[in-house]
Amino acid sequence: MQAFLKGPASISTKPVAAKEKSAGGSSGEGKRTKPIPWVEKYRPKNVDEVAFQDEVVAVLKKSLEGADLPNLLFYGPPGTGKTSTILAAARELFGPDLFRQRVLELNASDERGIQVIREKVKAFAQLTASGSRSDGKMCPPFKIVILDEADSMTSAAQAALRRTMEKESKTTRFCLICNYISRIIEPLTSRCSKFRFKPLSDSIQQQRLLDVSEKEHVKISNEAVSYLVKVSEGDLRKAITFLQSATRLMGGKEITEKIITEIAGVIPKETIDELLLGCQSGSFEKLEALAKNLINEGFAVAQLVNQLHDTIVESEDYSDKQKSAIVEKLAEVDKCLADGADEFLQLMSLCALVMQQLTQNT
Repeated sequence: MQAFLKGPASISTKPVAAKEKSAGGSSGEGKRTKPIPWVEKYRPKNVDEVAFQDEVVAVLKKSLEGADLPNLLFYGPPGTGKTSTILAAARELFGPDLFRQRVLELNASDERGIQVIREKVKAFAQLTASGSRSDGKMCPPFKIVILDEADSMTSAAQAALRRTMEKESKTTRFCLICNYISRIIEPLTSRCSKFRFKPLSDSIQQQRLLDVSEKEHVKISNEAVSYLVKVSEGDLRKAITFLQSATRLMGGKEITEKIITEIAGVIPKETIDELLLGCQSGSFEKLEALAKNLINEGFAVAQLVNQLHDTIVESEDYSDKQKSAIVEKLAEVDKCLADGADEFLQLMSLCALVMQQLTQNT
């Protein structure tokens, strides 16, 4: 019975294998160039390519020259190059051959409780670093443990890490990466050299985006690039992702400001102006209709809160008293939304207060 079952199966697989082989032969070129997200494709390959973070780059370059490195703590907003910088430094330090053996990278998605720190990280840290680079350059006698999103680790796991960091200082260097340094316990911060990554300047972001556009043959207007920089708020990763999404959407046509607005989920300025005009009209029914329309259009109220804040603060049409009352309400609504409150009710509550403030003077 078994032989009977095996027979046809083995016969049927032969033509399939042949088909696959012929398919592989015809699309050999397609295999060579695998599609990679642009964020990964244009990630800095060495420390010199890291944009805007001059102090960090200067320290790392000196450390790389002497093939020695302190324990590092990188903190700052997302998309400013923290992970890219340490990975580029590690590649320069160990070369492509030893990189996989010498670097242990644990991200927030990996399990990083106290047990993992005690077992996996400790076991890796205790290994002695031996071997030389194939290109003959000097290879440092230590390994690097990269703990990305370290601020999401429990206090117990951080405390367990402290002792390992101290004991294995001869063979291992640690690099902690986080958004909020206040969430890292004091004993760890005192053992690391701290570097703050600043949000990227507009000019640097524009230059990088234009470089990527040129290499990928993307047609994009200068106004769209400026708007893309404004929308991404110093986060280069977000800007490059939006650019790739817009390119795929347009299919070779020129990318405009309107397309960036669609892709980024930004609420158009006209919609916000219309909502503020509705508040000034004093008609609650009109305001309710506008609020319902905004929700039905699929716009996020949290996004509206952010944009409304900038519009109110920068506007010269409102008095300081009106601004302070509206901004205080914006903060309250933002907190309620973060806690999971109903979007429509919060939007109506916000609009009612804005209407009250704007119709008091008239």
